[in-house]
Amino acid sequence: MLIEFTFSNFKSFKNEVTLDMSASKITELPHHVRKVGKESILPVAAIYGANASGKSNVFQAFYFMSRFVARSFEFGGDNPKDRKNRVSVKPFLFDRDSRNLPSTFEVLFIIDEGKRAVTYQYGFSIIENQIEEEWLFSKAKTSKDYKEIFYREGNHLQAEHLNKKSAELLNAAITSETLIVSLGARLKIKELALVRDWFMDNEIIDFGNPAENFYRSFVLPERFVSQKSAQDEMVDYIGFFDDSITGFHLENIPNVENPDDEDYSLESQHKRRGTDENVLIPFSEESSGTQKMFCLYHPMRAALNKGSVFLVDELNARLHPLLMRNLILTFTNEETNPHNAQLIFTTHDVFQFSNEMLRRDEIWITEKDKEESSSLYSVSEFKTSDGRKTRKGEALARHYLTGEYGGVPNVSSIRIISGENSHER
Repeated sequence: MLIEFTFSNFKSFKNEVTLDMSASKITELPHHVRKVGKESILPVAAIYGANASGKSNVFQAFYFMSRFVARSFEFGGDNPKDRKNRVSVKPFLFDRDSRNLPSTFEVLFIIDEGKRAVTYQYGFSIIENQIEEEWLFSKAKTSKDYKEIFYREGNHLQAEHLNKKSAELLNAAITSETLIVSLGARLKIKELALVRDWFMDNEIIDFGNPAENFYRSFVLPERFVSQKSAQDEMVDYIGFFDDSITGFHLENIPNVENPDDEDYSLESQHKRRGTDENVLIPFSEESSGTQKMFCLYHPMRAALNKGSVFLVDELNARLHPLLMRNLILTFTNEETNPHNAQLIFTTHDVFQFSNEMLRRDEIWITEKDKEESSSLYSVSEFKTSDGRKTRKGEALARHYLTGEYGGVPNVSSIRIISGENSHER
């Protein structure tokens, strides 16, 4: 489970911020808290904020870190193709100094292997695509202190707690564009592959990206083509919000350009009311909400099965608030989430901004200051100008919409007259 995600100098975030999934000492909704090792961790984090306040950049920061861990092995060397594919970080640009300073990313996560729970602290700092530092520490459940697995500064590596052969291989292959974790996983070094695999197991969806929306609308879930049971599972899942769909029909479409590729057209089957007849319609003509729930099924199911992190930008887009509610409950309920998967999402849906739905430490807000720098804080740690903290039972949504917690747009009225815009404050 993810305990903390910390980053700095990335896009609209100049200063260091932390998304902390640790449960605070507040008492509401105690069944949300998961005990793993000695840690008390939350299964859900909802990130709110005004448009352009930075909430999607929290998502992008985690996505960048995950992608860099997964792919940096490809970026080393002098091959022009490698240089072309390199991923460069995007620092804060609204002052003169930040663009020349490193961006830093760090995760604290715990892996529970039954009797043995181990906490890992992994991170790196980077300027453009050059790695300045990288570190990995671990702590067993019975230990008080973290053990340094490796520390890297530039291309100098300290790895006393790796075996001698592994350290020699890493030192021989290290480059300024490649992470030790990515390189070590490729070299099949167990401790480093474990960290890389933790990132690879997480599921990340950006519904704010039109290209990804388009791509996912054509991706069929695993086993959907080969196993009728997978289609039946999808019917049951969709039936919770749309019981008109009774089945699916797939038809293979020959791919002239790539005969080895298998393309399919998908139709949904509906029962004609008052008869035993079935009607087939192209799935592309189903509602956008039904299509989105279809896209969510496979990654959500994978996260729940693996106990990994499911990170979704703009989860609420095209979904009814009650569907949002059911998705959240799936992760907060131990029966439907027995492996302690976590759901982290950005949203504008204030229907969920409630102490009956989420704990105060599960609700996060992004806000941008006059210098265009974003901040991130939870409702549980927020203090008003007179020093008052939010209270249990407080009308959270009302206080949020009135601007008491920050993270709402500075709304002005807009009049359109004769093709000209005028703003009244």
